Amino acid sequence: MEYNTNREKISIREYGRNIQRMIDYCVGIEDREKRNLTAHAIIKIMTQMNISASKTQDYEHKFWDHLHMMSGFKLDIDSPYPLPEKDMVSKRPERMGYNNNRMSFPHYGKNIEKVISAVTEMDDDEQRDAVVLAIANYLKKSYLNWNRDSVDDETILKNLDKMSEGKLTLKEDAKMISTSEALSNPRKQKNIVNKKVSNFKYSKKRKRK
Repeated sequence: MEYNTNREKISIREYGRNIQRMIDYCVGIEDREKRNLTAHAIIKIMTQMNISASKTQDYEHKFWDHLHMMSGFKLDIDSPYPLPEKDMVSKRPERMGYNNNRMSFPHYGKNIEKVISAVTEMDDDEQRDAVVLAIANYLKKSYLNWNRDSVDDETILKNLDKMSEGKLTLKEDAKMISTSEALSNPRKQKNIVNKKVSNFKYSKKRKRK
């Protein structure tokens, strides 16, 4: 019995060993016209094997590139597309850089920092106070997701002050939600914040017009 581990490696495994054998046979055909016809026949089979890929843009170009790659760039045919560069195929992709944007409080998330930045531009004091309270409640909820122990409101307000660079403060008579309320309704405060900020941005765009 012959095992795959003892056979030659397939350059693109998704097409299988039979397609690889067809391509190897095609490379060995001496008559150029017959070699061209065989190559087109192999492309049709590759297309039928990859119906989902055949619905994408430039799918045929991709199959011809794969045909040349699987032949080890030895296939001499009249290809309808330029041959892929061998060096580009074997070239390793460039290393992707990581996002270096550091957050002061990672457990709150990056989006809430953007929301806080937008709220600092609000002119309507009444609306702004309502959103600040919603943000404070959301921060409390997020903190409890990260740490299930009870958190005092003073800690949340200090974090809010630092995240807003002292631009957002909670009114003295404003009352934050309790720990039990924050845990029982985890998405409510986030939805409130998003809705109020969206309304503010929409009204701001209308004023500019």
